[in-house]
Amino acid sequence: MAVPLLDMKRQYDTIKEKIDTAVAEVLNHGWFILGPEVKELEKQVAKMCNVSTGIAVASGTDALLLSLDAAGVGPGDEVIVPDFSFFASAGVVSRLGARPVFVDIEEDTYNIDPAKIDDAITLKTKAIMPVHLFGQMADMDPIVSIGREHSLAIVEDAAQAIGSKYKNKQAGSMGDFGCFSFYPTKNLGAAGDGGMVVTSNFEYAEKLLMLRMHGWKKKYFPEIIGYNSRLDSIQAAILLVKLAYLKEWTEKRQEHAAKYDSAFAGSSIVTPVVKDYSYHIYNQYTIAVDNRDELLATLKEKNIGHDIYYPAPFHRLKCYCDLEYKEGDFPISEKAAESVVSIPIYPELTEVEQDEVIEAVKSVSA
Repeated sequence: MAVPLLDMKRQYDTIKEKIDTAVAEVLNHGWFILGPEVKELEKQVAKMCNVSTGIAVASGTDALLLSLDAAGVGPGDEVIVPDFSFFASAGVVSRLGARPVFVDIEEDTYNIDPAKIDDAITLKTKAIMPVHLFGQMADMDPIVSIGREHSLAIVEDAAQAIGSKYKNKQAGSMGDFGCFSFYPTKNLGAAGDGGMVVTSNFEYAEKLLMLRMHGWKKKYFPEIIGYNSRLDSIQAAILLVKLAYLKEWTEKRQEHAAKYDSAFAGSSIVTPVVKDYSYHIYNQYTIAVDNRDELLATLKEKNIGHDIYYPAPFHRLKCYCDLEYKEGDFPISEKAAESVVSIPIYPELTEVEQDEVIEAVKSVSA
């Protein structure tokens, strides 16, 4: 039986009438950019995160980019990021002319290791970017403490973590900026690109509002050099419908994760570790195995959806060869990149399909 890694049409089919109605309303009123749906989405996400302001932007990558820009990051500065993440976490730093400084990750969570951050701080460090990878928040208390001690901005890359919690505090609420992605594959996904920054800092919010609209407060009179990074009203309308189901969908992902955990217990398969401080939303269910090539071949043969998030740590990428990191500098990130595999976890995954996935994985990694 073929099992897709993700099937977004199934989700759409369950709420089709509501989605279609919401989209039609936007088409009827004709306010396609930053319309009333965008304002309502900003309000609801900010409220969920327990922060004062949400600023919707064109993508999760832009959410990171504009946040760093608002924090004053520029040429000659350094930003601390984990060595293992989606490329945007590092790419936005480089795009601003700054230098990403890589830090190794925790072996069990794949998130940045707070114990290794201090050694990476220099006089040029301007910000720390913890990434809440796969839906579990990084260990934020020590990260926030380090940031405050050194007067560094903290930009939470919560692209994969909307709805996750750290000691009952929402993802995106603990740093100066919380950055979300609404890419279609996310737990709260649009029908295209989209993102949002949340913050309780009034000055940052004011600057973000200018940055997303060419740098102006008054139309056609930019005060700073900004971007064109605005969320479409149609995407916001879709997201508003889906937001009402986010908790339910998260709980289904958690149920699927619990079944995987039970099925793989006692085997050589390394399953996700959920810290006692964490409410994990499972944007991905990522396992680690020693025989990954064999597992990948079996999954492909059986048409079981899978992917590798991520096949290379940042320091191994060609575009960062000038940073002069060397093999072995980040051993845990290197090991993760060589052993992780993500398997289906989406809410609409059926019991029969999950059994098929479990059987395929255990057949080569028991």
